[in-house]
Amino acid sequence: MIKYSDLEKIELKVAKILDAEKIEGSKKLIKLRVSLGEEERQIIAGIGKVYAPENLINKEIIVVANLEPRQLIGQESQGMLLAAHGENGDPVILTPEKETPPGSQIS
Repeated sequence: MIKYSDLEKIELKVAKILDAEKIEGSKKLIKLRVSLGEEERQIIAGIGKVYAPENLINKEIIVVANLEPRQLIGQESQGMLLAAHGENGDPVILTPEKETPPGSQIS
């Protein structure tokens, strides 16, 4: 169990994927360029075994926007997308039900 005050620290936002490409040397990592409204970020996600980069363009996703940047295979990830584990353990990207402006705060 966590305290409500801990949950309040997490900043979830809607992001729109502007560009996506496989990272050379990895079977599952994809480099995403996303819009959070007034800013763009790079997010590295381990979804490449399930999602083709070209099918991700213009998709809206939910991201943790205030996560400390992290290096993955020499690439900086400036956030984390939210995904569930599907029936066979594959990631299933969480998306807004309706079109939502990039940068919208999730509450």
